[in-house]
Amino acid sequence: MKRRSNTNVTRRSSTIKRRSENLRFDEFGFALTKKKDQKLHHRCHDYSYPPLSSVRVKELCELLSYWNGASFICKSQIERFIKMGIPPSLRGRVWKCLLTTDILRDASDFNYQTCLSEVRGPLVDLGVSEYGILSAITTLSDTQNNLGLNRQQSTSPSKPRYSVDDITLFRQIALDLQRSFPTHRSLMGESPEAIEGQAKLFRVLIACAKYNPKVGYTQGMSYIAAVLLMELGEEEAFWALVALLDKPKYLGEMFDLSLTKVQHQVKVFDQFLKHRKPELSKHMESVGILSVHFVMPWFLTLFTSLPCWDSVLAVWDLIILHGLSAVFRTALTIVELLEPRLMDLKDEGAILPLLLRVPVDVAQYTVLVPALWNTEVQDWELKCMNSLELDESHNEPKAVTLPGAVNILTRVMRLAQRHLLDPMGRQRVEKKSSQTQAAPRQQSPATGRFCGSRTSASLTQAQIRSRRRTQQRGVTNQPVVEESSDDVTVGDAEDCEKTEGSEQTLKRSGTGPVCKVVHGRSNHSRVKSFRRLRSVKSPVKQAPPPASSSTVPASSSTLPSTRSPPSTLQPSSVPKSGEQNDSPRTALIKELSSRQQNSFPFRKAKESKLI
Repeated sequence: MKRRSNTNVTRRSSTIKRRSENLRFDEFGFALTKKKDQKLHHRCHDYSYPPLSSVRVKELCELLSYWNGASFICKSQIERFIKMGIPPSLRGRVWKCLLTTDILRDASDFNYQTCLSEVRGPLVDLGVSEYGILSAITTLSDTQNNLGLNRQQSTSPSKPRYSVDDITLFRQIALDLQRSFPTHRSLMGESPEAIEGQAKLFRVLIACAKYNPKVGYTQGMSYIAAVLLMELGEEEAFWALVALLDKPKYLGEMFDLSLTKVQHQVKVFDQFLKHRKPELSKHMESVGILSVHFVMPWFLTLFTSLPCWDSVLAVWDLIILHGLSAVFRTALTIVELLEPRLMDLKDEGAILPLLLRVPVDVAQYTVLVPALWNTEVQDWELKCMNSLELDESHNEPKAVTLPGAVNILTRVMRLAQRHLLDPMGRQRVEKKSSQTQAAPRQQSPATGRFCGSRTSASLTQAQIRSRRRTQQRGVTNQPVVEESSDDVTVGDAEDCEKTEGSEQTLKRSGTGPVCKVVHGRSNHSRVKSFRRLRSVKSPVKQAPPPASSSTVPASSSTLPSTRSPPSTLQPSSVPKSGEQNDSPRTALIKELSSRQQNSFPFRKAKESKLI
């Protein structure tokens, strides 16, 4: 029976070798299959990328020869060439320059060849070769299952050089090698080229897992490492993979052992899709399609499932240039191109295959790449969506602190989100704003009568001085006559000037419900300024010239027959020091106080003291 099984295996391997020898491959190394097999493997061989002219190729070679990663000119020039299209023969050099693999290798203490020699020891103990790792999957599975039992039963002092974790890692990588580009000639079949390609991929993935044990090996890394091996050498592909997985600019926030980071990035893209395409997002949620169903395969394999390989390499050029933002940019571009079809479909069974297997007419170079360059995704926009997702989930990973204006924007967005989601908090804010607006408007009616509007105090000094001058000019030309019921008083220009000053003082000092005056003044000056203000605001009348001299009662003053300055008053009209009751000043104060006692809150005690 064993001989028959061995003969069957040899026959199958010989037929596979014949088929692989008879197959033809395209310019990128994929097997040219029939149309039925093309649908099965979802691979198109009709490439439409524009070839670069010889002059441009020479310019690109000169740029790579004096490349400086810190130079803005070099980065802008390489972006221009990437937009035109990188020739396949120079793509590896461009990736090495952008990822700075030589600098990373020189700065690190890790030795790739030493790591491989350490890994070969456990493989020898397991009886597995790196060149026959696919055929050793069953052996690794049996060893993994029986390792605990063998350790308990073994009494030999020598310990094996492998552990359960090593066997689990070997087995997982071997399983993923079978799924990684089964139609590419470097991984397809049992040809010498394919066996060497599988061994290279195995060594790169093992060394990467040993380089960073925190990240280890996760699903999707085999696709990324295989693409790098198609363009670079083995050790160069290893350091390029390290640069992609370690740097936060690229995939450092996407790969870890538990796949929590990539799940978080999928949620961030879900927020981003709601922000950019709200109608499409609502439609997909109503159908039952979540972003994790199609975005996670895109992110884990970096869009290597697209049918047109020239489009895949153009997407990788942009990702290596711009980093993680280009991953979101590519996903958004594909969704935008598929949006009309997705909106017409209302079945989950029709929408999900369309997203997982992007049609050729959408993925071809002439359609996808121009749309990709026309789509803009800013880093601050992704950071804002990241902050929103962290606020909603309150789960790991921790939020990245954002410097400068980006941090301010995220805080504003957080406050806006809380305000919109909390109706009670919005009502409290509205009540507070209404109270603050209504508080300065509440004023007693006496305030308006006493000192008028408070806004008059905001007049500039120049306006106040101009008003004084105009009033002084009018006052000096004629005497000011004040009339209050039956009593008439004559003022002079000096009194008017003082009254204007007191009016300005009252306007400036009027605050509160009673419009209090400046505290530095005495009570006498307060009442005096106020009464002069009221006397100036009262209507001015000129007495007609009398035909003959008439006597005026003792409580009033005599008016001259012609316009004369106030100094020409008769001496009989000026009271003596002992005749306070008969003075016109006292009579005017009594009359004003009796008429305005209901309108103005002055105390009688203060008036009696003044009188």
